[in-house]
Amino acid sequence: MIDATAIVMTKNEEKNIVNCLKSMEGFAKRVVVIDCGSTDRTVELAKKYGADVFFHEFEYYAKQFNWGMENCNIDTEWVIRLDADERFPKKLRVEIEHLIKKYKGNDMNGITMEANFYFLGRCMKHGLRNKRKMMMFKRSCGRIEDKRRDAHSVISKGFSVSTKEKFEHHDFKDLDNYIKKYNWYATREMMDYIEYLQGLKEVVISDPAIKKQREKKYSMYYKAPKYVRAWMWFLYNYLIRFGFLDGKEGLLFCYFECYWYRMLVDAKIYEYEKFGGKFETLKALD
Repeated sequence: MIDATAIVMTKNEEKNIVNCLKSMEGFAKRVVVIDCGSTDRTVELAKKYGADVFFHEFEYYAKQFNWGMENCNIDTEWVIRLDADERFPKKLRVEIEHLIKKYKGNDMNGITMEANFYFLGRCMKHGLRNKRKMMMFKRSCGRIEDKRRDAHSVISKGFSVSTKEKFEHHDFKDLDNYIKKYNWYATREMMDYIEYLQGLKEVVISDPAIKKQREKKYSMYYKAPKYVRAWMWFLYNYLIRFGFLDGKEGLLFCYFECYWYRMLVDAKIYEYEKFGGKFETLKALD
């Protein structure tokens, strides 16, 4: 067991929360669940599996997570950012324990990982799959950057290392929920992009690969014409990065993630540019 607290945000995650918490058993010293109004058995199950449950009104992920760090009496050396639909397999847990021992007393303050994405029950091996996140950081020098969408972990000093093993991301309940969630994401992505255009200062990301990924997003993807870039991103991931090898699930995954979602973001950007106005008040996904 490592000296770490896992922070999990929830709302109606009855379908995912048990497997998420089981992956922390015997690994994280403590699990904190921050719920924002579940009406299913999420809270009951979280307590049953040993999590400390707190309630806080949700605005957006980064704000909720950083609230948890400040208000949930976290005193462990490490913090784990974990979504309810994510899991740490045994091999990954063993590798993390080894890395912490290896770099003990060093300035290694973050651990970055890639995900195995599961869509419609199938693990995506090609296409848009190599997303990286700093899933762990030391409490004394880490936080989540204040962005509404695609918020990364940042550390104020030291360096991060990467694992060879991957965590699991089961990003699916059903298509109705999936579409609703990504419409919710698209609004937040639009807001972050508009603020970027207005000159909002970007946080310096310490992990080189994640930093490069962010830079490409703004210097390449968003420089391409609206609407066309969604098609280009889909074709790149489905054909050039062999997304088609993941079968029907791969087609649907690339379509929704690379084309449909990105087209929706562009539509929301156009809507904002045409009609202006204030950003809507953010709230949790119903």
